[in-house]
Amino acid sequence: MADITIIGSGNMARAIGTRAVAAGRSVQILSRSAEHAAALAAELGGGTTSGGLGDVPDGDIVVLALYFGPAREVATHYGDTLSGKTVVDISNPVDTDTYDSLTVPPGSSAAEEISALLPGADVVKAFNTTFAGTLAAGAAGGMPLDVFIASDSDEAASKVASFAAAAGLRPLRVGGLKHARELEGFQLLVMALQVNPAYDAFNWGTGLKIVDQPG
Repeated sequence: MADITIIGSGNMARAIGTRAVAAGRSVQILSRSAEHAAALAAELGGGTTSGGLGDVPDGDIVVLALYFGPAREVATHYGDTLSGKTVVDISNPVDTDTYDSLTVPPGSSAAEEISALLPGADVVKAFNTTFAGTLAAGAAGGMPLDVFIASDSDEAASKVASFAAAAGLRPLRVGGLKHARELEGFQLLVMALQVNPAYDAFNWGTGLKIVDQPG
């Protein structure tokens, strides 16, 4: 049995898997391509296991390390299989042709739509404001990344916060799942900055940080 199941085998799956192994958590990688999942598991090491979407997620925490469309498909695919689990949605429903709007209706969010597909699971919005490169490193500009966490389940939010802290990150709980709307909207602006030629030094290598004044 794994502590954390990561569904996906792309850059964010690699980054979250890297943090999970660093935190001493056992990891299972599942992907549409079992071969890609096996390759990532071998790269991560630490006894990481792998499989395809025909396999049952082992982890108590299941991370959908996918874009919004595929995350919705995977949620539909697994359905009640994820009941009782903490499911983490990292997606940003951004129109990547323009980086100027979200693709979910006003007053909704990707996390809330996925939660509606998984009524038996505790859905948590987290890691949507972190980019893969800096997340794999665990820091940007010499400072640990902040991980903003929204969920209607205090227990599920606590599990994800504990994982983030063990991974060397700073968890910041922002309230109920409805606040995924603000997190996704904020990340839309940050993503737009990455592709803005006026800020070509950013290049997806930035990290969000709430800086407090000592004393």
